Amino acid sequence: MANNNTKLNETNFVDWKRNLTIVLCMDEKEYVLEKPIPPAPPANAPKAIKDAYEKHFKDDNQVSCVMLGTMTPELQKQHENMKAHDMIVALQQLYQGQSRHERYLKELATNLILQSFLELYKGFVMNYMMHDLDKPLPELLKMLQTTEENLTKGKGASVLMVQGRKGKPKKGIKIKARTVGKPKSKSTSSATQKPVGGIAKG
Repeated sequence: MANNNTKLNETNFVDWKRNLTIVLCMDEKEYVLEKPIPPAPPANAPKAIKDAYEKHFKDDNQVSCVMLGTMTPELQKQHENMKAHDMIVALQQLYQGQSRHERYLKELATNLILQSFLELYKGFVMNYMMHDLDKPLPELLKMLQTTEENLTKGKGASVLMVQGRKGKPKKGIKIKARTVGKPKSKSTSSATQKPVGGIAKG
């Protein structure tokens, strides 16, 4: 038995229909929502046709009970004498604007988020639009968080690289030392060289 939060009302037709389809798929009875009950076969019809009709009729009755059991009392009174297919058609006509409205709100929220990005996120926005991604808002926000973390890490690495060039290396960073010989001064070099041609006497 459905609780008040899952029963069909004026605001949750999209979710209600999705849950109904999931339940019916388990028993392979979702077809009754898509196809109306065919006319009753004549008495001399083949057994296979009679069996198919009886199965469809029985499944339709069961699905109708499930649908009515997950509605508010007001909606039950409006649809209690209808078959499952007729019932879902009537409900879709009654709430047909609801699904379009929900879709519009979702697209509007997504566009507002994407358009509010800084230039730093331009690559993410282009990738999202080019691949025609259609993510729920929680998943989109999670993707943004991951992108922000990656951008932050990249920026930090660049800053450290620049600092490492100009300043002293930080503790824990090993730098291979090179031994550089001390250049000899010109005076030392000339003192150690032997004079050429001797010393002129006065």
